[in-house]
Amino acid sequence: MSDMMDDMEGGEGVVKKFMFVNRKAPHGTIYALEGLEVVLVSAAFDQDVSMVFADDGVYELIKGMNTKGIEVKDFSKTYRALDGYDIEKLYVEKASMDARGLTEADLIVDVTVLDSAEMANLMAEQDVVISY
Repeated sequence: MSDMMDDMEGGEGVVKKFMFVNRKAPHGTIYALEGLEVVLVSAAFDQDVSMVFADDGVYELIKGMNTKGIEVKDFSKTYRALDGYDIEKLYVEKASMDARGLTEADLIVDVTVLDSAEMANLMAEQDVVISY
């Protein structure tokens, strides 16, 4: 990744396709929040950024999340600001939503729902896939 950053700093404007795969629940670990911060930094470098929410990562997008009882900050509203960073490619794995009884109506942002084969094809098109 440092080579890519060096290229961008040199003014060459190298754009890579970065896909961030969110697989962890939003609370209980630092993965979801730290991952979101990495996504924002990548977008600041004008990279082609997309996000995938799979497994328990789909819980990151739930509407009406209330974290007062666990005394942690609710950062889910940050996902609504992603389009301001030109991060508009948000994908959710259908099987993960189905397994958790969720629908698109339960989510805080608009997403594209993909089945496993579609997700695999999309991942194959990326230059970099980072899963956390």
